[in-house]
Amino acid sequence: MCPNCRAFITTKDRVCPYCEVPLAPRPVQRSEDDGGLLAGIIPHATFVTSLILILNFGLYFAATLLSMKSGNGGAFMSLDGLSLFRFGAKEGQAIFAGQWWRLITAGFLHGGLFHIFLNSWALYDVGANVEQIYGARRFIVIYFMSTVAGFMASLVWTPALSVGASAGLFGLIGAMIAVTMGDRTSYASMLRGFYVRWAIYGLLLGLLPFFRTDNAAHLGGLAAGFLVGWVAGTPRPSRPFMEKIWMIGAISSIAITVLGFVRMYLWFAGFSRI
Repeated sequence: MCPNCRAFITTKDRVCPYCEVPLAPRPVQRSEDDGGLLAGIIPHATFVTSLILILNFGLYFAATLLSMKSGNGGAFMSLDGLSLFRFGAKEGQAIFAGQWWRLITAGFLHGGLFHIFLNSWALYDVGANVEQIYGARRFIVIYFMSTVAGFMASLVWTPALSVGASAGLFGLIGAMIAVTMGDRTSYASMLRGFYVRWAIYGLLLGLLPFFRTDNAAHLGGLAAGFLVGWVAGTPRPSRPFMEKIWMIGAISSIAITVLGFVRMYLWFAGFSRI
């Protein structure tokens, strides 16, 4: 994006074709065919996106081991509700009893192998794009706020057990829609249409009984991601104060997430001794 007018441009442009402002050279110039892994079919996964994926899979395998010890022979394919609850799934009665951290930890848990692979594939794709456009600081805030808002919306809709990265994922989709608003270029219009369709398809899939997805969490995450993305905008070197604000927001999001997992572990340790 042009740092002056925020229009979408190509990596080959040295002068913005819309506002005619000279563009500084990129620190690393990519080769002609460097569009991501497998010749652009899979984009480059960026740092924060990769960390989230690693954490998701780590928790999934840990919950699988717990579920197997509890007698669930098919745990690798589908986890039982008690194991998910013990690892921090969203559940209304527990949250109203003071376990606020479930609004965060639930976003890193998955109910089955198909569930985690579907969310991971989408997060790998969308997350890499969002992180490259918004930067790591804004990405962290968008993902955190979307996850919390998504499970808050789910809590209002139903107190039932719910898990999944899709609340944060829909938030990233909302942020990608927000970043194209107000940009009249054909590329921005194409990109906006692509992510709007992605959001619609995801919500429609949630209506199918086979998927049993939490559309309330999806809608809450989508709305939060759009709002945060709209307010955040993309990084501008000319506004160092705002970059410090987003740095504080990112650090705060990480700190609250870590605190949530610490609270989850302490509760889990006490629950296990019962």
